[in-house]
Amino acid sequence: MLTVSRGDLTFDVREHGPADGDPVLLLHGFPQRATSWDAVAARLAARGYRVLAPDQRGYSPGARPPGRRAYRSGELVADALAVIDQPVGAGARVHLVGHDWGAVVAWRLAARHPDRVRTLTAVSVPPPATYVRSLLTTRQGLASWYVYAFQLPGLPERALGARGRPFSPLFAAMLRRTGQRREAAERDAAGLADPAALTAAINWYRAMFLERPDAADPPVPVPTLFVWSDGDTALTRQSTELTHEQVTGPFRYAELRGVSHWIPDEAPDQLAELVLDHIAEHPL
Repeated sequence: MLTVSRGDLTFDVREHGPADGDPVLLLHGFPQRATSWDAVAARLAARGYRVLAPDQRGYSPGARPPGRRAYRSGELVADALAVIDQPVGAGARVHLVGHDWGAVVAWRLAARHPDRVRTLTAVSVPPPATYVRSLLTTRQGLASWYVYAFQLPGLPERALGARGRPFSPLFAAMLRRTGQRREAAERDAAGLADPAALTAAINWYRAMFLERPDAADPPVPVPTLFVWSDGDTALTRQSTELTHEQVTGPFRYAELRGVSHWIPDEAPDQLAELVLDHIAEHPL
């Protein structure tokens, strides 16, 4: 475990592999932590890569500022850059991999700071502009009902709170309905049993509607792999179909059959091989 500081925030970072290996940064999504990457990270580390997986803003106890404004995408991207700068070196480039909300941060980082990213692998979630367009033009708007529910003040916390228990059974059941295995669902629900942690995680969604409508990202110029699974109940196929329009660099799409949204947990071998092939084609 490493710790990385940015201002008065301290992030917990899991490190795998040799210190002199080419760096790979793994960004988790909701409602997970860096542990969701352990199986993938082990496979990358075994091939000689230095893998860094932070508990992101709100998930690290030392990086849990109050208020939804603190969770705007610019802050999340700056956090990821700090995780690169301190363990790897100021201005260093990495192979960047993100799942779910981590993919949102990864898309934005690669678009706005391409000099810091050698390759991008986005898992499950398309670029922000593509996702927003799909909300208005496809059935993705219905699949994203929870995004709107999370905007309600206090209600999500009351519904999903653990209330002194090790985890919320309702939260774990909700995750299982999306395809998670029982042990993973209970692990992730337990990770947000602390009321402050739960609110911080939900604040990622609440901050979505604080973004300026004219703050669109430029296309991603770095080599990009986009991985989606046909068992995903949160992101529809229609939401992914225009992803290539947001990439000007080399682009590859990979679809995993019979896999739920939780690709790093459910298909670590397949995902790790895709990542390894992608980054081997574009070494640092």
